[in-house]
Amino acid sequence: MAMEDDDRPRKKITHEIGQDLSLLSVEELTERVALLKTEIARLEEAATRKRASRDAANSLFKT
Repeated sequence: MAMEDDDRPRKKITHEIGQDLSLLSVEELTERVALLKTEIARLEEAATRKRASRDAANSLFKT
C-alpha cells in the first residue's frame, strides 16, 4: 500500500544565511520569512531578559 503525501513526515524548515534563494518557491520563501521573524522575536526577548538581569545586578553592586 502506497503512503499518501499527508502521511509522510514533513521536512523541518531550515534556513542558512546567504543561501541561494532562486530554487525556492514563493510559499517556501514566505515560510522562511515567518520562521526568521519568530526567531528574531525570540532573540529580542532573550536579550531583553538578559539586559534586565544585568541591570538588576548592576544596581545591587553600585555604591
